Order: sequence, then structure tokens, then C-alpha cells
Amino acid sequence: MWIQVRTIDGSKTRTIGDVSRKAKIEELRERVWMLFNVRPEYQRLFYRGKQLENGYTLFDYDVGLNDIIQLLVRTDPDLLPSTSTQTNIEAKPCSNSPSKVKKTSRVGPSSQPSTSTRACLIDPGFGLYKVNELVDARDVGLGAWFEAHIHSVTKASDGQSRGKTPLKNGSSYKRTNGNINRNSKENTNKLDSVPSTSNSDSVAADEDIIYHIEYDEGSEGTLNDCKIISVDEIFKIEKPGAHPLSFEDGKFLRRNDPECDLCGGDPTKKCRSCSCHVCGGKHEPNMQVLCDECNMAYHIYCLDPPLDKVPEEEYWYCPSCKTDSSEVVKAGERLKMSKKKAKMPSASTESRRDWGRGMACVGRTRECTIVPSNHYGPIPGIPVGSTWRFRVQVSEAGVHRPHVGGIHGRSNDGAYSLVLAGGFADEVDRGDEFTYTGSGGKNLAGNKRIGAPSADQTLTNMNRALALNCDAPLDDKIGAESRNWRAGKPVRVIRSFKGRKISKYAPEEGNRYDGIYKVVKYWPEISSSHGFLVWRYLLRRDDVEPAPWTSEGIERSRRLCLRLQYPAGYPSDKEGKKTKGQSKKQSSGATKRPTSDDDCPSASKMVKASDSPEAVEAFQLTPQQQHLIREDCQNQKLWDEVLASLVEGPNFLKKLEQSFMCVCCQELVYQPVTTECFHNVCKDCLQRSFKAQVFSCPACRHDLGQNYIMIPNEILQTLLELFFPGYSKGR
Repeated sequence: MWIQVRTIDGSKTRTIGDVSRKAKIEELRERVWMLFNVRPEYQRLFYRGKQLENGYTLFDYDVGLNDIIQLLVRTDPDLLPSTSTQTNIEAKPCSNSPSKVKKTSRVGPSSQPSTSTRACLIDPGFGLYKVNELVDARDVGLGAWFEAHIHSVTKASDGQSRGKTPLKNGSSYKRTNGNINRNSKENTNKLDSVPSTSNSDSVAADEDIIYHIEYDEGSEGTLNDCKIISVDEIFKIEKPGAHPLSFEDGKFLRRNDPECDLCGGDPTKKCRSCSCHVCGGKHEPNMQVLCDECNMAYHIYCLDPPLDKVPEEEYWYCPSCKTDSSEVVKAGERLKMSKKKAKMPSASTESRRDWGRGMACVGRTRECTIVPSNHYGPIPGIPVGSTWRFRVQVSEAGVHRPHVGGIHGRSNDGAYSLVLAGGFADEVDRGDEFTYTGSGGKNLAGNKRIGAPSADQTLTNMNRALALNCDAPLDDKIGAESRNWRAGKPVRVIRSFKGRKISKYAPEEGNRYDGIYKVVKYWPEISSSHGFLVWRYLLRRDDVEPAPWTSEGIERSRRLCLRLQYPAGYPSDKEGKKTKGQSKKQSSGATKRPTSDDDCPSASKMVKASDSPEAVEAFQLTPQQQHLIREDCQNQKLWDEVLASLVEGPNFLKKLEQSFMCVCCQELVYQPVTTECFHNVCKDCLQRSFKAQVFSCPACRHDLGQNYIMIPNEILQTLLELFFPGYSKGR
């Protein structure tokens, strides 16, 4: 597979191809060194919030196909500046940081190995950090964390408190004992017109910026002449503690509406939302503990198992929210193997086989939605001769859904597609007709993708599904032969380059769609290669499109520009290299695929498809389709734009799908409602919009009105069924 490595600022992105999921992080660092010219000791690699550590593999971090790994370049410690004395802790970003980090940032220990042993670190004698020590500093502008170093460390002033009640300018306040504190460094605030009495004392400290006013406890009333005439905000210094939480602490005055809508704040009513989540009781609030994840309260004796006392730790989680501590990677610990991976055979096997270079387990990046998974026959827009480099692309196109399995079907319905990959040496392939061996009878234990035959095959599962395609009653003893082989269910056939060892009709590279075949007969027999019973099938081609190995098929593939298709992001330097399984004839240059636009005509270079014999084969409309297009007057302008792409051949269906895509569900419209503003929306999507009290067109926000009548466009629905047969199944 291949992955991408991107710098933390996004300025550079490089693709690393031919990498195995079993590759060590040390090997990845060497590849990054070659691409970015950054030595491994100065690399910090991140993937999905985790820092990649040496000793692990890409599989341990679940790095998949075409995933992005971020690279942070560490600063050379020898280039750190000398120490200096400042008035606070300052975290200065490294040279690769994209923006300025705010001073007095919140800093935390770096996840890199400790640098406290370096000679350039200076211990200030107090605090947790040393001068020039590497830390993680948060950029308050971007919200991101960057590696930085401590510039200087000083002690903060003692005795300063931080208020939470602001004193507004020009306001008068009741006489109380307390302090007034301004959270600022500038000494510009003053108290003016303070009455001079024997019972009051006013002290204004210019250095610590705290204004302290004391009054006689017995005095009452309002100090109307005391006003704050400052531009900055001043806070009143208050005693530690919170507002009284119970009637025992004093009278409780409700200032806001009750927070709980279920019980209305009734202290006599049980409620599992605002009180104990188990019993619902509001008694003994001092014995309740609050979960820091779900914010639900629990009595310590209602828990399972119960607690002896209220936990003293800073954070507490209820049993439903608590994470298994054995799977948590704590600070300074190495990555732990998950329970799922620990049970996999690859975790305990001693095999040195590198299974991580394959594409079978990378997962689909998209899914075919134009037809359902149980669709028989061709896939709209996929002509015969279409070739993909990997099986996962065939799955994404919907031609053959399984990544590895040779047969796709259902045992109670039938088979929809199969892949010829040369699994058995005694199979016969004549192009328009071939024999196929069923599945099963192999030992796949121990994480084996291909095991040796160890038992007889049975007519069950996928073997039974393929037998149901034959136009004959099912017989699991001796098999059956179709009465009319053309009347059987169609099967899409894909030939893989792996079958080249036994068939000359297999492609030189990739996986090619060869059209529709029908099952002629099926029967059991003893295999001459291993001696176990297998089920054989005879399939015969029944497709109007020419076979891709014939002269007509080769010419049609050239006109349609059917080149080998690579996945998005596939390294360009891999193109043209010899692939495992290729014949020497192909790799030596005897058979080459087109490499320039001159070899494959493009419709965009021509005015008319008939002007040149080199033109792309135009898409042909049936008389029924032409008639219905003229009848769909509401979408006439849209059809004119779509019909202009008829000369592009199979690309016409892609243009059609994009033009008639529902703006809500992003799928081809089903039961389309053509609005007054000439936009097409699925009827179900428009109904959901109206239920949400949105009575406008989802595409242009044109007001449709609350009483708008949704009438499906039956003509458009029929047209889409003709272009994309079966797409409405399951919708």
C-alpha cells in the first residue's frame, strides 16, 4: 500500500509507496529522512493524535491506505539560546512553528524523551521546569500545540487572589469587609471621594495592584460617594467557597429557573436526571459523586460495587463511562496492544511472511450506490474491458463486491459476480467458455488467505448460490444441466492477472471486466490435482458487447479510452513498473498500455463524434429514452446540458448522475419532485425538510409554501430507471 507524510504546517506532502503495514516505525523514519532530509532523531511523527514510537509497526497504529502522517521537525538542542532572566514563564516556539505562541502559555511536559540531562538546562531552584527545557506549548490563536522551550522562570507574587465578581464603573456598593482586586499590571485605577471617618481605613497598594478597604462591621447603608473611575475591570476579593448548596448552610434564594425539566427542581420528587441516577433520590447530597464524563450523580452506596467513601481523586467516572485502565496509554508508557489485535493469529505467529503489502484489507474509500448489492447484470456506466489495478477498486465500482472472495452471491438467491484468478490448475478457459471450481474445502486456519485443500467441497453457501443461476432444478448430488442456458441468471465475470498462468485470456495486469456469462451446467468430480471432491461449473458468454480480447473489443476499448485505472493518490512512479505476476513479455515492452493522450482520443478535442474515425464511441439513446426526454418539459434545460456529453461515451452516465443528484442525500434522485424553481429533490428528502419546518427548496431556498403539493415526476423516474436499471431497489 502507500501512505502520505505531511509537515505539521501543511507546506509539504510526500507519498511513500510500496510500504507494508508490518513496517516498523524505524523503517518509516528512514523513508522520511530520504524525502524530507530530516534525520530520524529530529522527527516527531503523529497519526490521529498519537505519536508514533519506535518498536511498533504501522499496523499497531491502524495506519491505512493513503492515510496522512504528520511530521514535526524538532529543533537541534545545540542551537538553543543562552539563559536570561525574565519576569514570568515564557514558552518560545521552535523555528518550524507557523505562528507566534502567546507568552505565559499553559505548558506541559513534552512526550519526547527527557532533556533534563543536557548541559544547557539551568535549574532555577523552584518550580517544575528548567530553563531551556523542551515542553509542549499551546498556541492560543490556532488552538494547536507546538514544541517549545522554557526561556526563563520566575516566582509569581504571593497573596494575590483572583476575583470573580466585577465592580462596574460608576456604581455604588454596600459597605462590607473585603478587598477590591484588579487583574492587571498597570497601576492606573484609583478610588476617589472616599469619606474620611474613624471607622474606615483606605489603603491603595501601588505595587501589587490590590485596593483594600475596611469598614466597621456594625455600619450599614450605602457608600454613595465611592466610585471606581478606571478603564480596566476591577474584581472584588471574595472569601473561598461557593454559594450555599443546602438549607443547612443558610437561606437559598433561587435566582434562575430550575435546571431540570423533568422534576422542576422539586426536592421531594425522585429524579434520575438531576439526582442519583440509580435510585433517583435527592437525600444525602454529601454522599453523591458526579461522573466527569456523563455528568450523572450517584450515591456511593448505589454503585455496583458500592464505594466506602467519596473518591478523593480529581476525576471520577461511573462504571458505564469508565475506560478499561489496561487499554489506556499513560504518560511515559508505550503503546499497548488492543484486545482485538492480541487475539489475532499474527500477534503470536513466528512466521516472517510479510502479509502487509497487500490491498485486500485496506477497506473501501467509497461504495457503489447506483445499484444495490444484489443487482444482476451489468453495472450502468461500466463497459466491457474496464480494468482496475486492485480488487478493492472493483469492489468500489460495484462490479464484484468482495475484496478477496471469488464468488459474490446469496445462498437463497443466486450469484451476482465471480472472479477468475487461476486458483486450480485443472481449470479450462476458452475465452467465451470456461470451467470454474467452487469454494470451500481448504484449511484457512492461522491467518492463511490461501490454504491447501483438506476436505471435500459441498454445494452450500456460495457454491449453492452459483448453482441457482442455472436454469435447472437444484440437485446437490449429481448436479444439473440447464434446459435453456440463456434463460439462466446473469453473472458478471472478472478476470484477474493472476489467472495468466493457466489462461491466455487473462489480462497482463490488473482485473478486467469481461461481460455477462450464464451457467450452462454444474457437477461434482474428484480433482486431479489434490484428490478431493470439488464442484465444477461451466459458464458461457452471453453479452452484446464484444469480448475485450477480440479485435472488435480491442478497438472499442481504444475508442472508449479504457486504460488501467489506479486509485486516487496512487504513487505515479509505480506506473510502468513490473507488477508481481506479470509475464516477461509484458514487462519487456511487447505489450504496453497507452501512456499519452495521443494514443487515446478525447471527446473534448472534437466537435462531432462522427468527424473522425478516431472519435470516442458516442452513447446511444434508445427511441423510448429519446421520447421520454422530449416529454420531460420541466427539465428541458437540464437535459440539453446532459445530452451535450453523449459524445463522451460512458462518461455520459456520470454526467447524468451528477446532474440529477439530490442535494439532500447526495444520491441519484428517487421519486423526484421537480420544484417550481426547476430543481429535483427526492420526495422523502423534501418531506423530511417540511417536517423540520423548512418550507423552501433545498437547492436555492426558493419559498415553496407550507401547503406545497409534492407530485413526483413520473417521466423522470422512468428515464432514470432506463439509464440505471435496478437503482431504486432498496430505496
